[in-house]
Amino acid sequence: MSGHSKWATTKRHKGAIDAKRGKIFSNLAKEITLAARAGGGDPNANVRLRSVLLRARAANMPSDNIDRAIKKGTGELPGLVYEEMLYEGYAVGGVGLIVEVTTDNKNRAIGEIRSTFTKNGGNLANSGALTSFFQRKGQIIISAEVIGEDELMEIALEAGAEDIKNNGDFYEVITAVSDYDSVAKALEDKQIKSESSDLVYLPNVEVPISDAETAKKIQKLIDALEDLDDVKAVHSNDDIADGLLD
Repeated sequence: MSGHSKWATTKRHKGAIDAKRGKIFSNLAKEITLAARAGGGDPNANVRLRSVLLRARAANMPSDNIDRAIKKGTGELPGLVYEEMLYEGYAVGGVGLIVEVTTDNKNRAIGEIRSTFTKNGGNLANSGALTSFFQRKGQIIISAEVIGEDELMEIALEAGAEDIKNNGDFYEVITAVSDYDSVAKALEDKQIKSESSDLVYLPNVEVPISDAETAKKIQKLIDALEDLDDVKAVHSNDDIADGLLD
């Protein structure tokens, strides 16, 4: 959770991540279609599309899926019209959640999200209630087995990264939104494989959680939200003590 939530979740749910690969590809396809619709199908002239394609390749998304999503965005193939939205809410323990959504049906999306919060002891908040407690940043997670810290710092900082955090078995590269594409591309050019790479919401203030039951309820809500077809990502400001979710 907190700043390294994506990596922590991946480590705890390796089997689930594999099972959700189809959903990962579906979300990436939606993003590719939106990016191509907004800026054209040439990644060399469309920074947003290039950034999504970097993540798609990192996720081993089939090239046919990528090409089809681009053509839907440029109008060469018929496709649904997607919209991007942001929802905010609270889990138990006062933990804040930001939910990123890409959907072709806003009513369905908000209905499912509200129901999921309610069923898991949380509640939706008004728009803007939580965004001031988070920062929009680029976040690239790289296993420590892939590269040494000094080499990573040299490549990432030269490309414009703000910070590189050594978390023991993995590194966390943080960038400004405007520099994310250049840093991600620099790492790709050096064939440095990432565990995850995306624009995320990182918390300014974390909510400490030391009770196992509360921690499990928070994770249950996050998992339930991430299982929804329209949900792209869930970001939280919890700081769950080590071992509570083992």
